[in-house]
Amino acid sequence: MKISSESFQDGGYIPPKFTADGEKINPRLLIEGVPQTAKSLALIVDDPDAPSGTFIHWTVWNISPAVAEIAENSVPAQAVQGITSDGEPGYVPPAPPNGTHRYFFKIYALDTELDLDESARISDLISAMEGHTIDKAELVGLYSRNN
Repeated sequence: MKISSESFQDGGYIPPKFTADGEKINPRLLIEGVPQTAKSLALIVDDPDAPSGTFIHWTVWNISPAVAEIAENSVPAQAVQGITSDGEPGYVPPAPPNGTHRYFFKIYALDTELDLDESARISDLISAMEGHTIDKAELVGLYSRNN
């Protein structure tokens, strides 16, 4: 399985458009090689370099395994967004307070759909995914406000 973006290369810089310094929208993400046995996909976007510990920028689950892309500024149909570190559901754009931070876009193929609603936090999502992950892939983007 693979996750990529036409907006930035793995290990490259995320364009300001997709950050707090730009339009504050999610980048287009491409998903390939989803296992045939997958019943759903889950996406976690986080920043392990945040001063207060890993910051959760976006969680989305119950994405159809047929989804090959998540378009800019969109959420796949029928998918559920969970609570981020900002306390609200939805995409939180990169806004590092200092230095260059790494943003991990992680996609998981699951053998089930998850019985979670939009009030779920990252701990709920990780618990629900436990024992159900068939495959996973990640894309890393960098961002620095001094860039």
